[in-house]
Amino acid sequence: MSMSVALGADHAGYDLKCALLSWLREQGYDVVDVGAYSMDPLDDYPDFSQAVAQSVASGQAQRGIIVCGSGVGGSIAANKVPGARASICHDTYSAGQGVEHDDMNVLCLGARVIGEVLARDLVTAFLSAQFLDEEKYRRRLDKVIALEQSALNANVTPAAGG
Repeated sequence: MSMSVALGADHAGYDLKCALLSWLREQGYDVVDVGAYSMDPLDDYPDFSQAVAQSVASGQAQRGIIVCGSGVGGSIAANKVPGARASICHDTYSAGQGVEHDDMNVLCLGARVIGEVLARDLVTAFLSAQFLDEEKYRRRLDKVIALEQSALNANVTPAAGG
């Protein structure tokens, strides 16, 4: 069974996303394309970041890739989705190490920062890496998950009239 990868981009990342979509499929990945499906200069990165992050958090995809102009906005938006651990990476060390040490599950790329060849290298490093389930990495990941749960619990409001 091939790995399922959610892929999304706004207008700034559209061309690179299209190139990655074809290449990922050639590599044998099952790609969940969440858009954009056409070039629309008025679309917004949070919409595609949310779609990728929710695909990963729900289990529809095992990993996600977001492409926007710099990768920064995509990363910020994706990290608002519980269960998503997204980061911008423009070097192969971080793209692999982020998975190995931090269980990163969403890679964010800046199409205005990197080209297609480097993007392929980053995606390869990201998708080929596995979380190193050692005590120190598990402990740190558990703390990150606890932070997320604490934030979610802080946003819960009691029912009215209770």
